[in-house]
Amino acid sequence: MRASRLFKRFSIGLVALWLLVFSFAPFLLVVIASFLKQGDESFFSWSFNLGNYIQLATPIYWHVFLRSFYLAFETTLLCLLLGYPFAYILSKFSMKVRTLLMAILIIPFWTSSLIRIYSLIILIRGQGLLNHALLSLGLIHQPLQILYSQSAVLIGLVYCLLPFMILPLFANLEKFDWRLVDAARDLSASKLKILFKIVLPLSMPGVIAGVILVLLPAMTMFYVPDILGGARSLLLGNLIKNQFIEAGNWPLGSAVSVALTVLMSILLLIYWMGTQGRERRELM
Repeated sequence: MRASRLFKRFSIGLVALWLLVFSFAPFLLVVIASFLKQGDESFFSWSFNLGNYIQLATPIYWHVFLRSFYLAFETTLLCLLLGYPFAYILSKFSMKVRTLLMAILIIPFWTSSLIRIYSLIILIRGQGLLNHALLSLGLIHQPLQILYSQSAVLIGLVYCLLPFMILPLFANLEKFDWRLVDAARDLSASKLKILFKIVLPLSMPGVIAGVILVLLPAMTMFYVPDILGGARSLLLGNLIKNQFIEAGNWPLGSAVSVALTVLMSILLLIYWMGTQGRERRELM
């Protein structure tokens, strides 16, 4: 018994130490750097001010933020529209079929996402497989110019982030009590009423979790706009990367990172409040 308690304390202490050194401490340094000025011969100078956050309130940065948020919203909406039916159907299959479909979903993650993004170029470029197939079928008369556009960035983001929407939805729907649906059918409820009155409300924690897992990465995956969108596609992820690597303005890049972290915290708080509210209703 004592050995078990010692092992638990050691495991928890080791994980806590790891998070403190490699997660909390670097983030604390980023927060501190966001209140400093860019140095002439160093990454920053020790002069505390709010200039970086005031600079984020200028129209050019608001334009980048709104453009990034709009694209992330489109990505999240498409992932939800594609992922919810897939997770719903997947939860109705037998265990063998579920395992097979989940393996098909997860296997692409065994390769680098950067390689998978480059593989999309082969599909959507002017002489790619998609245009070749559409031209062969007579559906178009000239190649579609998808690559290096906002549409290409949207396709790449959906392709990378769709599994992050499906997995929490499937985890929620897998535990769903389908007897509630049978009871609603016995009471002559229509399919739409069953969907919007029973299935969607009870699966909302999975929806919120999927939205959080897709929305924020969609705003920060800088390599997708760089590869598929070209130089014209400037999003928040590219802005942070450019400030750290190209401009050498670590304080401004840190300020943008802290702002995104605050946004993530707000979304997590909304998720927590939603799950707590659901638990209170279940107890009542």
